[in-house]
Amino acid sequence: MTSPFPGMDPYLEHRSLWPDIHNSLISAIRDELSPQVAPNYYVGLERRAYLFKPDDIVFVGRPDVSIVQPRRQPAMPEMAALAVAEPVAVYEVDLPMAEEVSESFLEIREVKTGRLITLMELLSPVNKISDEGREQYIRKRADVLRTWTSLVEIDLLRGGKPMPMVGPDVESDYRILISPGWRRPHARLHAFSLRQPIPEITIPLQKGEDEPTLALNDVLHSLYNRARFDLRLDYTEPPVPPLSEADAEWVRQRNVKRET
Repeated sequence: MTSPFPGMDPYLEHRSLWPDIHNSLISAIRDELSPQVAPNYYVGLERRAYLFKPDDIVFVGRPDVSIVQPRRQPAMPEMAALAVAEPVAVYEVDLPMAEEVSESFLEIREVKTGRLITLMELLSPVNKISDEGREQYIRKRADVLRTWTSLVEIDLLRGGKPMPMVGPDVESDYRILISPGWRRPHARLHAFSLRQPIPEITIPLQKGEDEPTLALNDVLHSLYNRARFDLRLDYTEPPVPPLSEADAEWVRQRNVKRET
């Protein structure tokens, strides 16, 4: 079954599903780019870890499974109960422990030297919604922007605040930022809506070199079909996060057409 949306499927943004989407899509992007950049470059899949407090884990979408219940004392004969104080309550509790959350990203490196040429990020709720995760990501982003390494930042999540940039106040559902290292501080921002296909982009390598093409819309839709994400989605319910009234009506019309 194919996705009923021309571009990004908003139902894939649900926090419980996104980790699977994120890791699968990052791997699919690597498979798409690797043949195009070889033999001078290779695409490596790397992981970054964040350490969160329990309340922040819930905020970025990990379930809170802590259950607190009193443990009752065994019943006592009536006369014996009169002779002793009320039994002390005993509770099952969980201790506040930090938890590690990891996410994947791509590095395009030069084969001969191992030098990092381009960093590719697919944003997650950790980057956009969690205060701590956002601060950590923005610091790492700033470190990259101070170098000659090119940055490609893909944002397919409507929830949370867009990443900071200088320029016009752009309102869009989704964004792709392309920042070639030799053009800083200038960058290209592809802004697109739920109703549009994800634009095809080129990935910067080194100045003057031919740039590989990433047809991200085709990559995502092919992944949707192979992974059968439709089996995990209920299109009769509204997506999370919710849509605007106009987009919700547009989605309802698309689903009716899809079923007929």
